[in-house]
Amino acid sequence: MSTTYRFPIFMLVSLFVLAGILTFVLRTRPHNRLRLWLVALAVGPGGMLVAKYATSIGAPWWLYYTIPVLLTVTLPLAAFRMTRHEAAVYLILTLVSAPAIHVVFALTLGWREYMPFLPVP
Repeated sequence: MSTTYRFPIFMLVSLFVLAGILTFVLRTRPHNRLRLWLVALAVGPGGMLVAKYATSIGAPWWLYYTIPVLLTVTLPLAAFRMTRHEAAVYLILTLVSAPAIHVVFALTLGWREYMPFLPVP
């Protein structure tokens, strides 16, 4: 059975999780909602597409993991000029959310293919 439908679902979930994290982190000050969604789109699904493309052309693992991580760490902080407190909360939540998404999908649906360094029982 084909599993190609899983990747777009992962991208969509990551988009909404990241938008939720950004909304939570920036809740105490006004921010541009369009910018929030564009940044979330670039970081979540954008980073995943970069990684997917890099693996398909045989790029080394350190490249297709590093680029999405750098996007995740730098783009929102710069786009919203986050304070140190906002940046700390954002970084903690994003570092926890990525493996959490994979664990939830692995435990509920049995989809284990996208988190190779953290085996899920």
